[in-house]
Amino acid sequence: MKKTAFLLMLVTIISKILGFGREIVLSYFYGASNISDAYLISLTIPTVIFSFIGTGISTGYIPMYSNIQQQYGEKEGNRFTSNLSNILIIICTIMIILGLIFTEPLVKLFAKGFEGETLALAVKFTKISLFGIYFTGLMFIFSGYLRLKGNYIIPAMVGFPMNFITIAAIFLSSKTNLLVLAIGSLIATVSQLILLVPFIHKKGYKHKLVLDIKDKHIKNMAYIAIPVIIGTSVDQINVLVDRTLASSIAVGGITALNYANRLNGFVQGLFVMPISTVMYPMISQMAAEDNINGLKSTVSESINSASILVIPATIGSMLFAEPVVNLLFNRGAFDPQALSMTASALFYYSVGMIGFGFRSILSCAFYSLQDTKTPMINGVLAMVMNIILNIVLSKYMGLGGLALATSISAIFCTVLLFISFRKKVGSFGMKHITISFIKVLCASLIMGILARLSYGALLKHISDNLALILAIIIGAGVYFILIYFMGIEEVDSMIDAIKNKLKRSV
Repeated sequence: MKKTAFLLMLVTIISKILGFGREIVLSYFYGASNISDAYLISLTIPTVIFSFIGTGISTGYIPMYSNIQQQYGEKEGNRFTSNLSNILIIICTIMIILGLIFTEPLVKLFAKGFEGETLALAVKFTKISLFGIYFTGLMFIFSGYLRLKGNYIIPAMVGFPMNFITIAAIFLSSKTNLLVLAIGSLIATVSQLILLVPFIHKKGYKHKLVLDIKDKHIKNMAYIAIPVIIGTSVDQINVLVDRTLASSIAVGGITALNYANRLNGFVQGLFVMPISTVMYPMISQMAAEDNINGLKSTVSESINSASILVIPATIGSMLFAEPVVNLLFNRGAFDPQALSMTASALFYYSVGMIGFGFRSILSCAFYSLQDTKTPMINGVLAMVMNIILNIVLSKYMGLGGLALATSISAIFCTVLLFISFRKKVGSFGMKHITISFIKVLCASLIMGILARLSYGALLKHISDNLALILAIIIGAGVYFILIYFMGIEEVDSMIDAIKNKLKRSV
């Protein structure tokens, strides 16, 4: 698992860098303005409308396909995939029609602060971006199919064409017509599915025109997926509340929140997503084979591996929130107010970074056991807390309050998931996880102090951005030296794997 996760991490690094390039280009040409707000809302609406269904389908699909393949063979698994895809296309068609009819009310629901030109622009953008639902939906299924077949790299590469096309569209829109923004984003979404198609055929999949909503496998998957859909819709309600309140707090508030969330998501995508992506099909197969000990061991290992990477990133993001935002976005139309709003949101999002990471891994563990109700219930409780905190904290802290509310609710949800998972499967190494967490936290705090002191000293002699880069390098070096001598099992395993790899290559 470690080797695959490492390769996936390398691909993700490149993809995330391109994703940042996209955000930087957007901030350069449009800053944090009414145009960028309208554009981002037009992307958020179809994402929110569909993602809860897509996530439910993709989450239920992997364990369901594993069971079908084990009991009935690959042919039946491929028939199930075709049937599911065709049903999804029909669902998407209905959703798009409704979205086109009620576009303006949808925009007002997601951004109540939009008026006049901003509202009109968001409506135009949204009418175009809604059609991307078709391609996003199928991508959820076919990405899961490839992962089941052992191909993790191609699903991770869908961001490559998407980011290149989006960057080109942002640039062209600034020279031609603003609608190019939305059209380019739609083409970028289509490109993701186009990349997957040749590889699913290579793995033996041939699409069939089968449509059977009464199929027992579809019914069983719906039973798994519905709680996931409800749980994910809870997350999207949180997004809806965040964006709605942000649109009322400040012009460009939605954009600033988005930039900060992207930076937070970078860490999750870089360090947590490769681990959970590789882990999920593995533990789903273990669950199908009733290998609970193997499942518990893999989950524990995944949590510890995530800790080693996410905790230092959390400390670093909190200590260097403003310098990081300055380095990445402070150019072109990105003004000091945008810098201040984005840095504040990033700091408070960082508080919950470890919560987001552990929640992702633990949710996958429950899904592999075909228990989707527990994450759903915990998610609903966290949503209620998030909404209450959003309303209260945003009054006193503005955008930072929205981000802090999200972080607190994520940590709360994660604690509940730990307790629930322990009750469900018994002991799964919590003592080992806690000891590893404390060691990594201590190393991260020492790293953060030395990195911050280095940054302050370097500022006297060199530019802000160069001082930040050197301070990060110094901090990373100190951190890896510290954890090398701390006797952390996952670190030792990684070092041994690297040593063995080097020996074989000599």
